Amino acid sequence: MATFVSSSRAVFISLALCFLLTTVGAQQSPAPKIIAVRASRMLDVKSGSVVPNAVILIQDDKITAAGTSLKIPAGTDVVDLGNATLLPGLIDCHTHLMARMSDDDPQGYGLSLLTKSQAFRALEGAADARVTLRAGFTAVRDVESEGSGYADVALRDAINQSLVDGPRMQVATRGIAAVGKYFPFGISPDLTDFPTGAQMISGPEEARRAAREQIGHGANLLKVYADWGVPTLTIDEIRPIVEEAHKSKLKVAAHADSPEGIRNALTAGVDSIEHGHQADRSSFELIKQKNVFWVPTIGYYFFAVDTAKSPQPHKYMQETVERTRQNISIARELGVKIANGFDPSSAEAHGKNAREIIAMTKLGLPPVEAIRAATTNAAELMGWSDKVGSIEPGKYADIIAVSGDPVADVGELEHVKFVMKGGVIVKNELGAAH
Repeated sequence: MATFVSSSRAVFISLALCFLLTTVGAQQSPAPKIIAVRASRMLDVKSGSVVPNAVILIQDDKITAAGTSLKIPAGTDVVDLGNATLLPGLIDCHTHLMARMSDDDPQGYGLSLLTKSQAFRALEGAADARVTLRAGFTAVRDVESEGSGYADVALRDAINQSLVDGPRMQVATRGIAAVGKYFPFGISPDLTDFPTGAQMISGPEEARRAAREQIGHGANLLKVYADWGVPTLTIDEIRPIVEEAHKSKLKVAAHADSPEGIRNALTAGVDSIEHGHQADRSSFELIKQKNVFWVPTIGYYFFAVDTAKSPQPHKYMQETVERTRQNISIARELGVKIANGFDPSSAEAHGKNAREIIAMTKLGLPPVEAIRAATTNAAELMGWSDKVGSIEPGKYADIIAVSGDPVADVGELEHVKFVMKGGVIVKNELGAAH
């Protein structure tokens, strides 16, 4: 009996000690860290209005409050950006972070596949991710790894684990194209195992298998090539890809330039039309009817048209730019949703993503709408409206700042001075914390 009492007392004392230590530990835990970012102005991208004397309060990686002259709690770390304009982090819905092809060499794509390992391609992607983030793009939809397999999945996961700096990523992995209708072209038929830029399929069952493989290896969305000069994948080939994606609550992006390619992709149920450079009015009427997004990807052409080295590409780019000018007008008239996407594929292009926003404004999209294409609209396309795209409580503290007024001069977005992702300052050329 004495032994039992003694044991019980020991257990009671141990439990009491544990409770006491836990309570003391809880009492001594530091209060959650709060950061305040303030500046002269903040652009409310939803309303298009400017909020003066802006203050954004951040706890951990989320925004807790944002508005005019908010009271800053004692002990808060303050980042005073002075006479700057705050905006939500920008979003690019059409990147290829693994792509560093030469614009000048027609065999550059094949050469890249021949000479670079997938490990090296992933490291290139990490470099491209870093410059993209520092340019103010805190989230991207990476729409195919351009022959580097699942290196985009590895990069996304490395960024999520804070191993490398980069934007939040959704990845489409390998992409799906018709046999013989995607890069590289001109390869000797004797080289049967030469790597391809996308997963090449022929027939509905191969399409379904490719979709399942890519989803199984970590794709956040799927990418199909509905045309390449001419219509390629059929409706019956695209439809099982869409079915497999939608079963997994994922979306499908379609490279589609021609009216027939666009029609095939939309009939099969895709969620966005990428490019649409040859689209006509009927294309946009169907896009509106299906309530899908258009991602114009016109920035490269707009800025490269005057530097084309021969008449043929100059003529093609010039015609594409003018057609896009007409199509932006049609899209606005019909109420088609537009999302921003620059489509960078060379070392020089990565980090210049804001050129797409600038090009769209030069072609008729009002600056506020172009900024929405890179914020709220882009977030909606990605299914991340509850996470990013605007400066609101509960969303990630993904915030950028520019010196001037980006609505009056959208070119300011090429010169982002401050970048914060998830409450962590990535770049600050404006002010210091105190």
